[in-house]
Amino acid sequence: MADTYREREPSAALAGAVRTIWVQRVGDEPAVHRHLPTGGVELHAAVGGAARLLGPLTGYRLEVIPPRTTIVGVRFRPGGAPPLPMPLEELVDRSVPLEEVWGGLAERLLEDVAGAGTAERATGVLEEFLLQRFRVGRVADPLLRAAVEALMPWRPVEVATVAADVGLSESQLRRRSLSAVGLSPKVLQRTLRFQGFLALAQAGAVPSGRVGADGIAGLAVDAGYADQAHLGRECLRLTGQTPRELLHGDVGRCACGHDHSASYRPFLAGRFRSVRAASA
Repeated sequence: MADTYREREPSAALAGAVRTIWVQRVGDEPAVHRHLPTGGVELHAAVGGAARLLGPLTGYRLEVIPPRTTIVGVRFRPGGAPPLPMPLEELVDRSVPLEEVWGGLAERLLEDVAGAGTAERATGVLEEFLLQRFRVGRVADPLLRAAVEALMPWRPVEVATVAADVGLSESQLRRRSLSAVGLSPKVLQRTLRFQGFLALAQAGAVPSGRVGADGIAGLAVDAGYADQAHLGRECLRLTGQTPRELLHGDVGRCACGHDHSASYRPFLAGRFRSVRAASA
């Protein structure tokens, strides 16, 4: 049995809050998984095992997954987490058993996931559970959602400008961001910029063609870094690896062998919008 990882887009009803739904199957040997900062939280449910909520990360986190484990997961957009009994800043860099968050609801979710029969049906169980949670929860903060969209990569902007554009002071934006995202706007912006670079690498994108900026240097500049050295420092800080190591030796395209297109599609869509706006 070989290790596999597969993603898909969420249902339309969850698309505003969820970035991707995924299934990971571990083969006959333990797997070491490197969790990277994404700006959002994740919900992981092992089929026949435990479930947990992985809070927003400010650096990488290594996890050893036992052999023959199947995990279904949800990766949320920044600010898109379902209603929780605590502010997101309390979950930063933490992995919390789901029972501590939702009590008996989490226990029933695990029973339904285990009884789904297949991992594909288990992802449907997860989506239905989340739809129920969003129905009973509070409405997402529209000003924060607009701020998160403005902090996405491709069009560098100062946090003060973002705050002013959504009608908040910098301190108000920071408080709202810490509560609903778990990260300050500046930390979130740096995280999203790195995710933008990964989106380009996963897609095998061609750099914009700036003079002296080909290959990984070009992708670094396109993602908003000053240069390749700037990207290298951020990559080490966020992932514990160099860009070459993280991309499995291929500096122009990720060679991990997994299709992450569902996860990175929102970033690439934003890039195309920015390119059209710049050329208009």
